[in-house]
Amino acid sequence: MTPHTRIYLIRHGQVVGHDQPRYNGQADVSLTDTGVEQYHRLKERLADARISACYTSDLSRCRIGAEIICSPRCIEPVARRELRELNIGIWEGKTWDEIKTDWPDEWRARLADLVNYRVPEGERLVDVEARVMPVINEVVERHHGQEVLVVGHGGVNRIVLLNAIGAPLVKMFNIEQNYGCLNIIDYYADGRATVKLLNSQE
Repeated sequence: MTPHTRIYLIRHGQVVGHDQPRYNGQADVSLTDTGVEQYHRLKERLADARISACYTSDLSRCRIGAEIICSPRCIEPVARRELRELNIGIWEGKTWDEIKTDWPDEWRARLADLVNYRVPEGERLVDVEARVMPVINEVVERHHGQEVLVVGHGGVNRIVLLNAIGAPLVKMFNIEQNYGCLNIIDYYADGRATVKLLNSQE
């Protein structure tokens, strides 16, 4: 046992349609061959980590990776719907160019209030925070002194990382999360959290 809980927080691998900026949201898009290979590299990179549990978004682009990384271990990934990406409503699957053309006023409104604006039929960032952070807090409490793998999404991971450093959601895009990246966060019993590694790709 260690005096802290360590979370290895990764973003899912590269997905189909990655070549155009778009909002996939909760659409269950497929991994590319590169995305699968990124997970295999992470499996090798984390081979010596003492991971005792794994939690993942239930979307396939995360779940497949959790299974790959956990395959050499006697660990069954736990899929949690709460770890899904932001539901982007009617923009789901649309490219940024399509959105700016078809919904110019809504696009500007979201940029003006990233935290509280709700795309029609979607969620606000504060809604995502309200469902993601209780799961992270539960994992930290349940696995005190252990090392845990969490497989998430770009938006979800940014929320977790901002929370760890005490930064507001409005700073969402001050943090980069590339496909297949690794972050490490240590959580201490006194409530402190330290980001030890950010958006690492090796």
